[in-house]
Amino acid sequence: MATPTPTTSPSAVRWRPARRDLLALGLTAVLIGYFLVWLPGPGAGLSLIGLELGEWIKFLGFGPRRDWFYAPPIVLGLLLALWTATWPNGRRAWLARGLAVAVALLAFPAVAAITTEPRSEWLLRLALIALVGVVAVGVALPVARRGTRWVWAAMAIVALVGAIGPTWHYLAARSLVAAALRQPVGIGPGIWLNALGCLLVVGVCLAELVAGRNKNRQPSARKAAG
Repeated sequence: MATPTPTTSPSAVRWRPARRDLLALGLTAVLIGYFLVWLPGPGAGLSLIGLELGEWIKFLGFGPRRDWFYAPPIVLGLLLALWTATWPNGRRAWLARGLAVAVALLAFPAVAAITTEPRSEWLLRLALIALVGVVAVGVALPVARRGTRWVWAAMAIVALVGAIGPTWHYLAARSLVAAALRQPVGIGPGIWLNALGCLLVVGVCLAELVAGRNKNRQPSARKAAG
């Protein structure tokens, strides 16, 4: 008599998110984090989200370093544009590239700033936004679509910069802000969500690099065995 084969119920199977789902989660965290509180001030009027912090802190003499508080949308735009290099080059990819540029435009300086303030206050941001546009178009070229290892490596570097740069400079600015407000200043949830989202992207990209290297090793091992 044949022994019945045990079956696994669907409820017993653990759902494991795909790397692309984790990557999308990381990018979403960066976007949401930019609209959450970064500077938890003493009142609602002084609790600043990431989108507001770069403009507010210039009045405290933080200098060009305040550009780091405009980095999250630029980093997000670069990551999304680079990611599309691994997609089929169709309508969906072009919509995502357009979205990448639109997100980067969140860092666009005010017209008044361009017309009245020194170039050092806004030129770098304009250049980086333009870079997102160049990358969004460049990744569609055939030469950029020969392999994906460079894409994952570039995304890992960009995401690491996006995690460290804004966080580091916010921590450096805390004492300046605390002195201006005459009370201690904490760290808002937007800071943590931005950093965690970027680090999640770094982890996924490194996993993709390792998986790609292992995949390339397997054919070589088979040839050696044969």
